[in-house]
Amino acid sequence: MSDITREEVIEYDKKYNQHPWLTGTADAIPIERAEGIYFWDYNGKKYYDMSSQLANVNLGYGNRDIIRAIQKQVEILPYIAPAHASGPRSELAKMLIDIAPDNMAKVFFTCGGSDANEAAIYAARTFTGRSKILSRYRSYHGSTLGSGNLSGDPRRFALEKPAASGFLKFFDPYVYRSDIKFNNDEEASAYYLGLLEQQIQYESPDQIAAIEVETITGANGVIIPPNGYLQGLRKLCDKYGILLICDEVMAGFGRTGKMFSFEHWGIKPDIISFAKGVTCGYVQLGGIIISKEIAKYFEDKVFLYGLTYSGHSLACAAGVASVNYYSEHKILDHVNEVGKVFGELLEEIKEKHKCVGDVRYIGLFGAVELVKDKEKRTPIVPYGYDEKKTMAQIQGMLKERGFSAFGRENNINVTPPLIITEEELREAFKILDEVLTIVDKEFI
Repeated sequence: MSDITREEVIEYDKKYNQHPWLTGTADAIPIERAEGIYFWDYNGKKYYDMSSQLANVNLGYGNRDIIRAIQKQVEILPYIAPAHASGPRSELAKMLIDIAPDNMAKVFFTCGGSDANEAAIYAARTFTGRSKILSRYRSYHGSTLGSGNLSGDPRRFALEKPAASGFLKFFDPYVYRSDIKFNNDEEASAYYLGLLEQQIQYESPDQIAAIEVETITGANGVIIPPNGYLQGLRKLCDKYGILLICDEVMAGFGRTGKMFSFEHWGIKPDIISFAKGVTCGYVQLGGIIISKEIAKYFEDKVFLYGLTYSGHSLACAAGVASVNYYSEHKILDHVNEVGKVFGELLEEIKEKHKCVGDVRYIGLFGAVELVKDKEKRTPIVPYGYDEKKTMAQIQGMLKERGFSAFGRENNINVTPPLIITEEELREAFKILDEVLTIVDKEFI
């Protein structure tokens, strides 16, 4: 452990460190250590990590299996260039193909989710010979030039000066926010897919390389597609010869109670982008899984995309340990069991608080959507514009009480580590309930 003091951490951080998504004068809480589902600051204050940091520390802190795998690997082969084969890289690639749908063939490793989606863009455009990529407005796929323009939320604006070409947006199947009252999921799916098909025709199908979606919209409010939507999207892509890319960066690796969230709807993408839960944050890693057809195309063609740390030895060792842990410790079963309690607690929050317009959840992937008027569904802050920093104040009250979470717009995302117990979940929700009681009285 470093001998740096709390005061030095704060001083050096503010003086020398630029944090993402924050101003240069922002005050960052100095964190000293973590264990299980908790982390502690230098004053000894304990926080429930109810967002798994950025929905990536799926197996919590202090996982000895992952730690030992990294320790062992660093002594044997800490790094080898991507052109070589190595034990952890080969083993993890096989493991990922084994858990992926049977149409998948190969894995290309990256350092995280942004460059995974850059690789997906490259693979789709090269394979199809087409340039356009469609994605949704309430989406986040990364902050590099391509993945940033692929993203739909306001964070893309900084990367649109000038914008990368060929990126087009369509609307999410956000049923809660629709002015149309659908009778069932199938009716909602048909409506949104109809709009999308019109857009495909206007954009000329033979110019569209891929449609990329977060299978379940993550940071922008855990928007779960209505039944029939993803199946219909798969059919649309097949009809027009368009690739379907499922971004599983946040929703993958057990978060929803299945290894990949698209499994809930029985579809098979052409490309899967992944990161986060593959190593649970112990070492950074991401990648894409490509179909047999795409892999065959690249058999005699150079894959012209690369990274110095593609398939890093320590990251892949952490990945092997993580994927093994999911299986050996029956994490998916645990998520489905505790997820029932999770859903019940969210529904109680919705019923109790007038500031809660909607709750959405699947497995341990949830969001609380805050409103000013429950009947009119008026958001507590307008989309893309929170002049009074209302949501920052609410998040601040949660963190002050030891409930650490993140969110976008008028949503509080709740994505705890997948190892959380029912008792820990109930204790954490007491804090959320307390803060929402204040919001009911003072913010609406």
